[in-house]
Amino acid sequence: MQAAARLTSKGQVTIPKPIRDALRLETGDAVIFRLEGKRAALAKTPDFLDLAGSVAVPTNTRGADWPKARQVTRRARTVRRLEPGRPATT
Repeated sequence: MQAAARLTSKGQVTIPKPIRDALRLETGDAVIFRLEGKRAALAKTPDFLDLAGSVAVPTNTRGADWPKARQVTRRARTVRRLEPGRPATT
């Protein structure tokens, strides 16, 4: 899909309605511009609350405090890296 728009003297662009509809953009939504070569891509910034429940959380870690969860995860990762036969990483 393509849609044209014109840049104002203040550097503003109105996102054409077909594009807003396709991205499901609403007033107040955040967007991000990404440079891809000599082109810019526009994307709706994801609402991280929409991701809630999309990742399985082991029962034993539910409700754990964040610093403790990070500590346990880092320790487990270190143990896996030090296992015999695993290639060394830098």
